[in-house]
Amino acid sequence: MVALPLHMNGHQQENDWQDRIIQGDCQEILKTVPSDSVDLVVTSPPYADSRKKTYGGIHPDQYVEWFLPIGAELQRVLKPTGSFVLNIKEKVVDGERHTYVLELILALRQQGWLWTEEYIWHKKNSYPGKWPNRFRDAWERCLQFNRSKQFNMYQDSVMVPTGDWAKTRLRKLSETDQRRDESRVGSGFGKNISNWVGREQAYPNNVLHLATESSNRKHSAAFPQELPKWFIKLFTQEGDLVLDPFMGSGTTALAAKALGRHYLGIEIQPEYVELARQSVGDADCE
Repeated sequence: MVALPLHMNGHQQENDWQDRIIQGDCQEILKTVPSDSVDLVVTSPPYADSRKKTYGGIHPDQYVEWFLPIGAELQRVLKPTGSFVLNIKEKVVDGERHTYVLELILALRQQGWLWTEEYIWHKKNSYPGKWPNRFRDAWERCLQFNRSKQFNMYQDSVMVPTGDWAKTRLRKLSETDQRRDESRVGSGFGKNISNWVGREQAYPNNVLHLATESSNRKHSAAFPQELPKWFIKLFTQEGDLVLDPFMGSGTTALAAKALGRHYLGIEIQPEYVELARQSVGDADCE
């Protein structure tokens, strides 16, 4: 039995769910979380057939059926203006990519989710490797889903330095650089290079170049803290609530706390719950 937060009057309040890491099955715990209370869900669930020693593993053919009830609860607890970011990756079965991630995207759309965007996490420190018919993966998907087309997004918070290219590219502008020059290949896309003059920062693209976690903090699949941090900055403001229903060793909670957001973590493995709580507690002492 999991001890769930109760206000002194016996009723659950939204702030009872802030800054907590709860041990249990997320599908059951989520049923007790208030509706429309979460600003951002960012998580990396066990991939199909992966981490069998830790989480038992879900066969790719059953993955969609397993995840959809969780997706329904996430849809209920997320605010209409919130976002759901799902870090996931296909696996190879019998020499070819299994389609369970693509099937999950389609099933979540049938459930009512909008598949707004797909970000790519490029693991820039991935080391070389090969199999007879393929090379080592160096990227993972970060899928963005929303309840509504109108959602909170703070794009200025993730701007990046314009880069040295601007010093030479913008030094001498041609006539076409100073107007909207339509694409020569007929794509319909155009550009006005002069708009970049004087800018010190630019908006990023949807490929995130981040190293993998150098130390796994005693967890078999810890992602780097910079990954949830980037999405937390993009989709929330200080004081908002960030949920990770597959908390693991507490990376998302640490990222949220560092950025002045509230966190709610759910994790089924007791040893990881203790590790996450210890990590967040240690952060309080820094």
